[in-house]
Amino acid sequence: MPDVASPAGEREDSVKPWREFTWLRRTRVPATFFGMVLGLCGLGNGWRAAARLGLAPAWIGEALSLLGVAVWAAWLALYASRWLNDRKTVLFEARDPTSSFFASLAPVATMIASVGLAPHWPDVAWVMALAGLAGATLSAVWGVGGLWMGDRAFEATTPILYMPTVGGGFVAAITCAAFGMKEVGLLFFGAGLLSWLTLESVVIHRLILQTLPVPLRASLGLHLAPPAVACVAYLAVTDGPPDQLAQILFGYALLHALVMVRLVPWLRQQPFSPAAWAYTFGVSALPLAALRLTERGLEGPSASLAVPLFVTANLIIGWIALRTLGLLLRGKLLPVRPL
Repeated sequence: MPDVASPAGEREDSVKPWREFTWLRRTRVPATFFGMVLGLCGLGNGWRAAARLGLAPAWIGEALSLLGVAVWAAWLALYASRWLNDRKTVLFEARDPTSSFFASLAPVATMIASVGLAPHWPDVAWVMALAGLAGATLSAVWGVGGLWMGDRAFEATTPILYMPTVGGGFVAAITCAAFGMKEVGLLFFGAGLLSWLTLESVVIHRLILQTLPVPLRASLGLHLAPPAVACVAYLAVTDGPPDQLAQILFGYALLHALVMVRLVPWLRQQPFSPAAWAYTFGVSALPLAALRLTERGLEGPSASLAVPLFVTANLIIGWIALRTLGLLLRGKLLPVRPL
């Protein structure tokens, strides 16, 4: 029975927090949202490299990195709440042969966020790095184990396969190097590199023989990323002037970027959604690789391309961020589970 002695305004105020809490419990943040962390922190690392080269003020890179950490914390809290309030759906996604590999974005984003936070709060960043490394390793072992058991539909072979081993391995190498563990980072780099070389032909074979459905075309952003991220990871775990392997990786990354430009009309058949953040992993890594090559003393094509690539990456990621902010302001960003 309502409390007739209480004013209507007080009753509404007392109910409102519960409604907000109910909305929070119903929010269904997918694992793909962690791709925003990769784009923001990756771009932040690019601004940090530009600042070390004297091309930009230092505060921009720090602000972007901390923004990425804040986004990571928000999505982690909402994603964790799904395990408490919507566990059946989460487990269904974890067993789905196409979407299950997206779950590895959570530990990968945790590692990237730890690198962004390290200059400001090193102890917390160290704990995040360890958690991310452990999670990425478990995700890779679990994912590869599932692949080795076979019985996988041809349609389920997409660039998403790169996430646990390739993305996880390369980002783990970068993270280890950032925390002074280059020897361990080399192990992760080796795991990522050979996994990439193994999976590349499998994924391309699928892309050649059967077109990606429109809702999955943004996953090609994950196909763009490996050579650029590999170049950044290789530079992170090695010392001295860049060698030929680093330049070879950068050259292959440039080829991927040009192919993606050629595919823009085809890719735009997929309406804009937060899935577009899948492109930002590679988009932010390509100029970062060029800036790191320049920082390590390499001259020539990579140095000439560093600034144009960096400007382009900022425009692309800025556009995706503005479109995403528009969805948030219109209440269309966060999926909500029906009552």
